[in-house]
Amino acid sequence: MTTQPAVEVEDVSKRFRLYHDRNQSLKAAAMRGRRARYEEFWALKQVSFEVAEGSTFGLIGENGSGKSTLLKCMAQILRPDAGAVRTRGKVSALLELGAGFHPELSGRDNVFLNGAILGLSRKEVQERFDDIVGFAGLERFIDTPVKNYSSGMYVRLGFSVAINVEPDVLLVDEVLAVGDEQFQRRCAEKFTELRADGRTIVVVSHSMGSMQSMCDQVAWLDHGELKAVGPAHDMVDAYLGSVQMGGVPVGDTARWGSGEARIERVELIGADGAPIDGSIRTGDPVTFRLCYKADQPIERPTFGFALHTLDGVHVTGPRTADQGLFPDVILGEGTVELVVDRLLLLPGTYDLSCALHDSAGLHPYDARNRALRFNVVPGAPHEGMGGITSLGGEWHVDVLDAERRP
Repeated sequence: MTTQPAVEVEDVSKRFRLYHDRNQSLKAAAMRGRRARYEEFWALKQVSFEVAEGSTFGLIGENGSGKSTLLKCMAQILRPDAGAVRTRGKVSALLELGAGFHPELSGRDNVFLNGAILGLSRKEVQERFDDIVGFAGLERFIDTPVKNYSSGMYVRLGFSVAINVEPDVLLVDEVLAVGDEQFQRRCAEKFTELRADGRTIVVVSHSMGSMQSMCDQVAWLDHGELKAVGPAHDMVDAYLGSVQMGGVPVGDTARWGSGEARIERVELIGADGAPIDGSIRTGDPVTFRLCYKADQPIERPTFGFALHTLDGVHVTGPRTADQGLFPDVILGEGTVELVVDRLLLLPGTYDLSCALHDSAGLHPYDARNRALRFNVVPGAPHEGMGGITSLGGEWHVDVLDAERRP
C-alpha cells in the first residue's frame, strides 16, 4: 500500500433545489407570473478525506446523510458545487440497479455496451465475456432481453461487468444487498481478491457487520457533514453508540390473528427491573417481556419471540413450547418473560417480533411483526470482526518455549 491516496475529497459541497411547485410549461409560468418556488438543500457540506490506495473504505450514516451523493461525486456522475474530488487510475462504479442497461437489449449486448462505457474495447470485452457471465451465473439467460431480468439478475450482471474491467478504484452502493446469499458470498470473495491485487474499494452499506469486516477505514456522515473518519471498528462502534433506539416501537408493523387474545405491549427490561429507554450493551442481562390480554379462556397457549437484523437475517426464535412450558389456561391480563442472563448479540440494530399461538403453534391468536426495535452497543465480550452474535467463549493460548518445541 502506497502513501499516495487513490481518492481525494477536498471541501466537497453539493446542493439540490427542492421545488414547492414547478412550472410545467411557458403557459404555466406566464399564468403564475413568477418562477417556481424552491429551497436549497445542501446534501454535502465541506466534506474532506483521503482514501489510501489499495484500501477498502466505507461510508456510513443514516438515510439522507449524503453517502450516495458523495459516491456519485466520486464517480463524476454529479459535479460538486464547491470543492473537488480527485481519483487516480481507472474508476468503475456500481451505484444504481441496472444503470447503463438498455432494457430492450439482451444481456450479451448489454455486457458489450457497459464494457464500452467503462472504457474497454470490443476485443477486451470478448476476452473477458465468459468470466463476466460465469460470475453472474446467467449463462442460460444471457441472450434474453434484460427487461425480463429479476432485480437480482440485474445486480449480478451489473456487478460482474463492473469488477471485470479491472478497475483501480471500485465504487459500490448498497445495491449489492439485493443479491441472494450465494451471490453475496461470491462478492465477498471477489472483494478479498481485489484487495489482494491492490485495488481500492469505496463502499456504502447499512450492514454494520459487513463494514467492520470488509473496511480498513470508515467515514461517518451525518446530514451532509463529515462527523469522523477512522478505523472501521471504531467508527462503527461510535456510530451505533450514537443511535439510541432502545424500546422503540416500529411504525406500520404487520399484525394478524383471530383476536381471542391480544399482545398488548412488548418491553425490554434491564437488570434494575425497569424498561430500557436507551441502548443495550453486549453481555448485559435483559428480559424480553410480553404483556397480553385474553377475552376468553385460551387453553395451553404458546408464546414466542423472533429476532431479526435490519437486513432481515433471522437470529433466533425462542418459544415457550421449546421448554415444554404450556400454561393450562389464560384469561384476562398477564405477562410472559424470557430472561436472558447475558445478551450475546454483537453491536447492531435488531427488530423483535412476537406471537401467541395454540399449543400446536398452528393457529395464531395474535402475531405482531417487528413490534419493537432496539439497539445493541459494544460491551463485553468485545469482538472486532463483525457478525451477529458472540460465542461468549474465553481464549486460552499455550505458547511452547524453545526447549519444548519438537
